[in-house]
This record gives sequence, C-alpha cells and structure tokens, in this order.
Amino acid sequence: MKIKTEPIGSIPRPKFLVDAMQAYAEGNMAQSDLAKLFNEALKDTIKRFEETGSPVITDGEQTKPSFATYPISGLQTLAAGGVVIPFADGHTRQLPVITAGPFHYQTYADSYLTTAKKLTLLPVKQAVISVSAISLLYPSQEIEGYTREEFIGDLLDEAEADIRRCLNNGAYNVQIDFTEARLALKLDPSAGLLKMFIDLNNKVLERFTEEERKRIGVHSCPGGDHDSTHSADISYANLLPLLFELNAGNFYLEYAGEKDKRNVLQSIKENVRPNQHIFLGVTNVLSPRIETPEEIRDTILEAAEIIPINQLGTTDDCGFSPFADDLSTSRDTAFLKIRSRIIGTALAEEKL
Repeated sequence: MKIKTEPIGSIPRPKFLVDAMQAYAEGNMAQSDLAKLFNEALKDTIKRFEETGSPVITDGEQTKPSFATYPISGLQTLAAGGVVIPFADGHTRQLPVITAGPFHYQTYADSYLTTAKKLTLLPVKQAVISVSAISLLYPSQEIEGYTREEFIGDLLDEAEADIRRCLNNGAYNVQIDFTEARLALKLDPSAGLLKMFIDLNNKVLERFTEEERKRIGVHSCPGGDHDSTHSADISYANLLPLLFELNAGNFYLEYAGEKDKRNVLQSIKENVRPNQHIFLGVTNVLSPRIETPEEIRDTILEAAEIIPINQLGTTDDCGFSPFADDLSTSRDTAFLKIRSRIIGTALAEEKL
C-alpha cells in the first residue's frame, strides 16, 4: 500500500541569508550580492532535500520574503496599519493595506518554481497564498475610486493566474496556504468570517477543471511562527466541516501538534469527501525534538484505523519557517524531521 508523502513548503533560511535580507531591506546590500546568496541557499536546500529521500520537494521558500507577502513585494501602493495577527507568545505580525487600485501581483509563485526546477530532477510542488489572506489587504474604509468589489474582482483573477501559471509550468501540485482558517474562527466564533473565506477560495477553485483540482491542495494549521501559534486553541471539530467544503483535491492538515488526536481523526472521517486526499502532519515543527521513524509509523497506523488508507498521506505540520526572519528552528532539525517522516511513512507502508 503506497502512502504519499510531501513537505509543506518552507525550510529555515541560513542565518547568512536572513542577515543579508535584512541588510538589503535597510539599503546596506546590493541586489546582485543578495541574489548570489539566494542562489547559494537555494542550491543547498534542494541538495539537502534530495538527500532526505523525499519523493517530492520544494524550494524551501528561500527567496520569499514570507509565505503570505510574496505577491506584493515591491508594490508601491501599500501603507502600514493593516490587520494585526497576535500569537500566543505575545509577538505579532501585521499586514499592510493597499492605498489605490487596480490591484496586481508583483510576483507570481511560478517564478520560484522555474528556478527550483532547474536545480533538480525531482518533482517540485509549489505553495501559493490564499485569496482570502490577500483579501485582508483592503482597508476597512473604502478606497476612493476603487471599491472593495473591484478589488476582489482583480484579486480573484490574480489568484487564479498564480495557481494556473504554476500548473502550466510543471508544478507537481499546487498548495494553497490557508493558515488563516482557524484564526477566522477565533476572530469570529459565529463562523461568518470563515464562510466568507471559504466562498472566496471556492470562487478561485471553480475556475479549474476537476482534473486540475486533483493537483491543487489546501494547507491548514494554527499558524506556526517563532515556535508559537495564533489559533491552536480552536478545535478542528469546528473547522473541518467547513474546510472540506473547499473544492480541492488535497488537504494538508496540522496533526502532530494536536493533543486530542483521536477526535481529530474522527472529525476528518465524518467530513472528508471521497475524492479528497488527506495529508496528516506527522512532524511537529514547533518542537525541537526529532520524531523517530517508528513513532511516525505508529502515528500513521493509528490514523489508518479511522481514515480510509487510499485517502491517507503524510506531511509536516506546517512550514518550518514561513517568515524569512524566523530562526527558531535550525535547518539541521528541519531536514532530520523530514528524513524521519520519509522513513516512518515507508515503515507504515510495509506494515499495511
């Protein structure tokens, strides 16, 4: 019985790259010098990914400013003062707001994919940010001459283009990062905000054929950043019935960090559709401890008692470093965890 296994996306950047990105942002480094360091980090990341034995890899998001803001890097019509995302340890992340339209992505994710594919013969998956996350860039007060409705229309076109360009340029599959799903329930327990987010994402997904949607997945987690989360206290039982309304073929779900795993599995079983594939997180990216392959094997075997095995795969709970300045996890730890996932998944295959 073959069990698919894939990474989520980001790998911690080397400290030299984090320092260089900061220096460039402050105007203390030339773009050509930063580009050389990007290339060095990317080559090392792909080489180490290959060494784990992973059948599918990513570029580790080494050259993204963050998993969420890559499309707007360099956009001139931005201002501070957007949505603030608080984390359990007290730190925050804040989005900017747009000040004028029309809205267009400055960078599409296929640019990262194209570069990575030149450095490996392995299949490369590509992560993109959700349309719902980018929708938060529109300010609370309407922009003169550019309505929210006009913005959403432009945004839907751009989000579709971001995914389609990746599919057309040879992505193994495309993963939509929807980490704001659980946060939406925390901000609005009535689920109105989450339902709005689901609707927005489905408006993008409905532009793809059923065959194309088999190569499109959705990632959900409680927001891992600096070894903390923004919504781990929100129950999966409240999230999954709505999450599985998304018309995507694959779902990448944080699981290793969950305390009540049995109820999570039961909730997945009750809500997943027959044409949806579940990739359970079997490595906790917020913990420095390296899971053993045997632990991961047993986690999979337990899940296989509840989730149909033909719908079950494995992944990591979240990206290891979704924001460029996050050095809370070392590169060595990330790749050791990935290696354990690969071996543990193979051990589970043998048992099953």
